[in-house]
Amino acid sequence: MSGPAHANYVLPFFFLFSAMGAADASSQCSDNKGPSGSPLVRNISDIPQSNFGRGGLAHITIAGALSYGMKEVELWLQTFAPGTRTPIHRHSCEEVFVVLKGRGTLLLGSSSFKNPGKPQELAIYSNSTFSIPMNDPHQVWNTDENEDLQMLVVISRPPIKVFIYDDWSMPHTAAKLKFPYYWDEECFYEPKDEL
Repeated sequence: MSGPAHANYVLPFFFLFSAMGAADASSQCSDNKGPSGSPLVRNISDIPQSNFGRGGLAHITIAGALSYGMKEVELWLQTFAPGTRTPIHRHSCEEVFVVLKGRGTLLLGSSSFKNPGKPQELAIYSNSTFSIPMNDPHQVWNTDENEDLQMLVVISRPPIKVFIYDDWSMPHTAAKLKFPYYWDEECFYEPKDEL
């Protein structure tokens, strides 16, 4: 699929909903919530989703630092259309994936050398789980030609700071920082310099 992910296409297995029923993304920012940052119980089908300009991706922050006031962990629901992949990237947090549906490939490099090197290729599939070591470059790829790859993702130390690589031979020191990350941009607040 080359175009943007569509709301009805993204979550057919779990939660059917349309973008029209989703709340405005800015209403999800913790400044717009009560003292706890968000309601205690939420319906996932009411949480905004977007592809953030990345065709074939659908991302929902179920519980997050900037959107719901979380301090130690963040939880995402991500769906990748056939052939879709993340960029090669790393981050200084722990990350755990639970594959809900589909299959694909995890490519995992190393932070121990000058560059990520030739990555390990590991098969991922429905009901599998995997974790990414802190700062190890990785990429998740839906290698199935017909079925979506859907995963729950937990990260520590939110909001996430991502370093993106052009390829597996790019030196770690040349990776490009993306902060705030796409799904945190709406709620990110940077204090003004008072000088």
